[in-house]
Amino acid sequence: MTKQQFVMIKGTKDGLVLRLDDKCAYSDLITELEQKVSEDGLEGLAKVQVHTGNRYCDEAELKEIMNIIHASPNLRVSKIQSDVITMEECNRHILENQSETYIGIVRSGQVITAEGDLVVIGDVNPNARVVAAGSIYVLGRLKGIAHAGSKGNTESVIAASWLEATHLMIADKIELMSDELTILSEHPEMECAYLHSNGFIAIDRLQELRNLRPGLSSFKGGS
Repeated sequence: MTKQQFVMIKGTKDGLVLRLDDKCAYSDLITELEQKVSEDGLEGLAKVQVHTGNRYCDEAELKEIMNIIHASPNLRVSKIQSDVITMEECNRHILENQSETYIGIVRSGQVITAEGDLVVIGDVNPNARVVAAGSIYVLGRLKGIAHAGSKGNTESVIAASWLEATHLMIADKIELMSDELTILSEHPEMECAYLHSNGFIAIDRLQELRNLRPGLSSFKGGS
């Protein structure tokens, strides 16, 4: 009878992938990992991606796994991938994917923030600031400062019925609107700002948003 393997090793062009069984006892997994690492027979240095599957490993267990692999002079862990998220990660994911709505005028000096998307039903006056970890949608005139993706989400966008902002920020990129403000004020329309693949903030018609960021839509069904 063939003995079940708890550690599967696969070679790729980027190094090795170690898939750890997520149903066996942790002690059995560690025993086999120690055995396979000690007899790796490699020359040089190989990067190792560790996949833990649906097994939740706490910080101490992850450290133990890394120490066992690093006991070999030929192996270095480059990434640990898990299909399990912690409650803290789950709650953060929920916050980042929900929308918060502000109704009214955001006045000069006022700051409105959101952990996910932010919907403003009203104007954002000059020197007012709206900040969101997700995207920002203004159903009115956006004349102040807007910062979408404030925690690093480069896929977030800024959309407004009338886009007349002085500053646009997406993640860590900033665009001063002084050069375009005159043109926009002459032909203000529903527009959206997004981070282009060239690394700069670009502005396009709001109708193009579904093509620019198809992943923003969460609606299912329809035709």
